[in-house]
Amino acid sequence: MPGSRTGGPPVQRAVRRPVTPRPPHDNPVRRLHARVQKAWDRPLTAYYLILGGSLLITVLGLVMVYSASQITALQMSLPGSYFFRKQLLAAAIGTGLLLAASRMPIKLHRALAYPILAGAVFLMALVQVPGIGVAVNGNQNWIALGGSFQIQPSEFGKLALVLWGADLIARKQDKKLLNQWKHMLVPLVPVAFMLLGLIMLGGDMGTAIILSAILFGLLWLAGAPTRLFVGVLSVAGLIGLALIKTSENRMARLACLGATEPRGGSVDCWQAVHGIYALASGGIFGSGLGASVEKWGQLPEAHTDFIFAVTGEELGLSGTLSVLALFAALGYAGIRVAGRTEDPFVRYAAGGVTTWITAQAVINIGAVLGLLPIAGVPLPLFSYGGSALLPTMFAIGLLIAFARDEPAARAALSVRQPRFGRKRAGGAVRDRGPRRWNTMRRRANAARPSGER
Repeated sequence: MPGSRTGGPPVQRAVRRPVTPRPPHDNPVRRLHARVQKAWDRPLTAYYLILGGSLLITVLGLVMVYSASQITALQMSLPGSYFFRKQLLAAAIGTGLLLAASRMPIKLHRALAYPILAGAVFLMALVQVPGIGVAVNGNQNWIALGGSFQIQPSEFGKLALVLWGADLIARKQDKKLLNQWKHMLVPLVPVAFMLLGLIMLGGDMGTAIILSAILFGLLWLAGAPTRLFVGVLSVAGLIGLALIKTSENRMARLACLGATEPRGGSVDCWQAVHGIYALASGGIFGSGLGASVEKWGQLPEAHTDFIFAVTGEELGLSGTLSVLALFAALGYAGIRVAGRTEDPFVRYAAGGVTTWITAQAVINIGAVLGLLPIAGVPLPLFSYGGSALLPTMFAIGLLIAFARDEPAARAALSVRQPRFGRKRAGGAVRDRGPRRWNTMRRRANAARPSGER
């Protein structure tokens, strides 16, 4: 070994070891985000969100209807559970409609579009016949069925417009007619305006706003040009403005936006202000289930239009945020179903149902919060009212059927066989063992067509 330049003993240099990269830092937030992202990407996510979200909203709504309607029932010399029992009966019938709609083939849904539209138009016209139509809170939009049972046909008009409009636009898309503005508007817009006219004859502008939102949602999904879309929106806006200007009741509701006193001069804002009082007194976790003060005659329509206010008072901010989260999950699932399908009818129908439920929830909650005028529309699946609950649950069944019909969802459901009853040719039960999700996902991806997103 050669010596150093100074004549001293040789200097031994340390051998450099190869630098090994450090393992990445295990961030729990990133790991949680990855798990959530993986769960969102599963083919059955929309199916479970729609089924679970609608079920939770309906069950929580039944609980709050029982709590919010007890005092009203006792004031009317009725049993405390009167309104709850009627809502429970409507929920049971609605569950049957939901299950039937979720199992129907898409062709049958399309075949039912015209009969449902014809029935809705007939009943909405029947409301205006003297002796048959019943006025409730100044609106002539109910039909008495005998006893204490009534039906509101305009609620079924929403479902009729969704199914019929989706079938109409899908057929025109198949014939490549949507690039012409007359085929885009006719007969969709005239029929929708006919339904709106029948509704406005009874003075129910809240339901008319929801129906208008469904119409614009269908036009938007159909790819209406901006000028055409803005033109129809402007005409509807001018008509709505004229209807508001010519009604003292509607002008008073506009004047109650941001009101802090129940009575300010000639304007009565009792309901709007007491709704804010109920929300403000709830705090974070609420005063407790059944412990609302505002429902003791202070808050009108506590179990119908303003049930969200009672929910905020009894369950607090945590309860109201839970309800908002459930509606947000339901809306996300509906958008996902509409965005991933290749069937035009499924896209338009899923988009129409999602627009209907989301717009109605926003209008109801916005009115309770004092951000929007009081429109008199119930909170979907939550407020008291069988006429609103039945078509809404049928529409939820539509979304469930569409979510199950996705190619990846069909493949994921097909590999889930019942644990018992699957036999070999010799009669012995075949033990397939536990199925792994990775295998199911590979099969789902293999069955997915090239156009699937």
